[in-house]
Amino acid sequence: MQRIHNVTQLADLDPDALARCYAYPRQLDGPWVRANFVSSIDGAFTVDGVSEGLGTEADKTVFTLLRELADVIVIGAGTLRAENYGGAHPDPQRRIAHHRHGIGGHPDGTAPPIAVVTASAAIDPASKFFTDAEVAPLVVTTSHADPKQISALEDAGAQVVVAGEAAIMPAALIRVFAERGLHRVLCEGGPHLFGQLAEAGLVDELCLTTAPMLVGGAGGRISLSASTFDRPMARKQLVLAEDGTVLARWARR
Repeated sequence: MQRIHNVTQLADLDPDALARCYAYPRQLDGPWVRANFVSSIDGAFTVDGVSEGLGTEADKTVFTLLRELADVIVIGAGTLRAENYGGAHPDPQRRIAHHRHGIGGHPDGTAPPIAVVTASAAIDPASKFFTDAEVAPLVVTTSHADPKQISALEDAGAQVVVAGEAAIMPAALIRVFAERGLHRVLCEGGPHLFGQLAEAGLVDELCLTTAPMLVGGAGGRISLSASTFDRPMARKQLVLAEDGTVLARWARR
């Protein structure tokens, strides 16, 4: 019987050691796309339509850490509405420390912007997404979006970027980040956005929390795409929490 390598108990890791487990590659010359999801043992990624019901303490710890490390957080418009997204508020001192150690973060502790992908730009400018933001959010949209709606989002504080005519292709989205020097990309969903990025071969890493519960129901999966694809992944680490939560990190080969 073969031993499983790179398995660690969460209780054995202090915050700095856990951060090193999730370090981005050093000296990136372009975007590195990391996705973060939580699912139940039987594959559900939401409970009653939102992921919060699956979030264990270990998952919340890693969720916060991954935001501390990222240059930008990207979500789809459906996830923004379903999860009632606000801005990211990581600890500035932790962001500075991560940058000093070369694993992510920001030199002056500034929070990462959240980028939302929406072909129509149909987002409520009075929503928490704008009112709760520490830094200007990015709205990545198309030239088919209503100019009045775009103006309303800009007035609400967003930086609006047109990255396509009728649709936003995955490569065009990643170019938006590359042009702004946002190389440490954290995708928090939803399944359609993650599936499109993965189908295009643009997902470098998946951080997947398995919550110790069965959910049932007829819910979807973390990845949805127009066609099936084959992307071999290598297990980089497993971190096990005392409550049974499994924190896995997979990188493409």
